[in-house]
Amino acid sequence: MARDTSPACKQCRREGLKLYLKGERCLTDRCAIDRRSYGPGEHGRRRMKQTEYLVQLREKQKARRYYGLLEKQFRNYYEKANRQTGITGENLLRLLETRLDNVVYRLGFAVSRRQSRQLIRHGHFTVNGRRVNIPSYRVRPDDVVAASPSSTARAIISEATDLTATVSPWLQADHDNLTGTILKYPEREEIDVPVQEQLIVELYSK
Repeated sequence: MARDTSPACKQCRREGLKLYLKGERCLTDRCAIDRRSYGPGEHGRRRMKQTEYLVQLREKQKARRYYGLLEKQFRNYYEKANRQTGITGENLLRLLETRLDNVVYRLGFAVSRRQSRQLIRHGHFTVNGRRVNIPSYRVRPDDVVAASPSSTARAIISEATDLTATVSPWLQADHDNLTGTILKYPEREEIDVPVQEQLIVELYSK
């Protein structure tokens, strides 16, 4: 499975905001953004000229890192979104939100998307009763995502739900039984992502 193995805290510092890549740690005073709010590396404190291209690039990198994708994967999602009817930027976010690893995270069954991805790869979740170990699997309305009854990670999944304050309105979670239902495809206002998707569209449209 291709994945970004670079330090998560450096990714947040590069983008200048919390991407919540390390789960519970991001909520404590050990968060790298709170301790060192400047960019990583030797020239992290240097002020950079904010060109139009740089602003668009940073927005794309922010979204890519937020969902934990590599460049080729992210570009493929953009091209698929561009072929669909409707607003390309919203289509892109909707495709990313309906990935199984993101849904498991949004339901509160994992403290981060990295943990969600690992749990899925190890076969700890089912979709409509069938075990699915592909993090990029796209869920659809009325699909039921659940922790596998035979999973040895149910305790870990249950602990993650204790840190979940709210669940996205397009999802319904039953934390007692560790199951969740996709009610519908998310609308833009229901996607809580610190990203201006139009800048990403402008970048790829050049």
